Amino acid sequence: MEHILVSWLRHYGPAVLFLAQMFGIFGVPIPDELLMTVAGALVRRGELNGPATLVAAISGCSTGITGSYVLGRTVGITTLRRVLHIRERSLARAQRWFTRFGVWLLAFGYFVPGVRHVTAIAAGSTPLDYGQFARAAYPGAVFWCLVFLGTGYVAGDHLEDVTVLIGRHLGAAGALLFAAAAVYIFVTTRRAQVWED
Repeated sequence: MEHILVSWLRHYGPAVLFLAQMFGIFGVPIPDELLMTVAGALVRRGELNGPATLVAAISGCSTGITGSYVLGRTVGITTLRRVLHIRERSLARAQRWFTRFGVWLLAFGYFVPGVRHVTAIAAGSTPLDYGQFARAAYPGAVFWCLVFLGTGYVAGDHLEDVTVLIGRHLGAAGALLFAAAAVYIFVTTRRAQVWED
């Protein structure tokens, strides 16, 4: 699958990245991080247009996350669980984390495989309004895309080594980033409570 997507990316350009990002957020098994990293390397080699690739990645990701939020808001979790066959464990974990960390999960959940596919659905099923959703989800999408496109751009000719490294350590890196964000949220919330008392 990866080789087909990469060859399509080379042949059709940023449009493939837009579609992959959009459907990848919905849970279609697309190696989003790998594809963005390859796209960054292709930009460095002059095979893809840089600004168009960046816009395609961010807008595809934003479109996918917005669609997921709208689904959670209009259709609801129970129906989606049955229709899309979302794994109960993933959905329950996302709901727990969303209840605990709120909009921070939308911003940093992109980096945790399996979580980014259901966070917006979970957010849509809560009373979170669109403005709050947008303030967290869209900057998170930009950051996520910049990290992987930038990694590919910097990797350049060493792309194969970097993609193997990403594949092996993505889950751990995502969990570490999420844990750091959780600690930050806990400390700032605690500090605010102390100041209020």
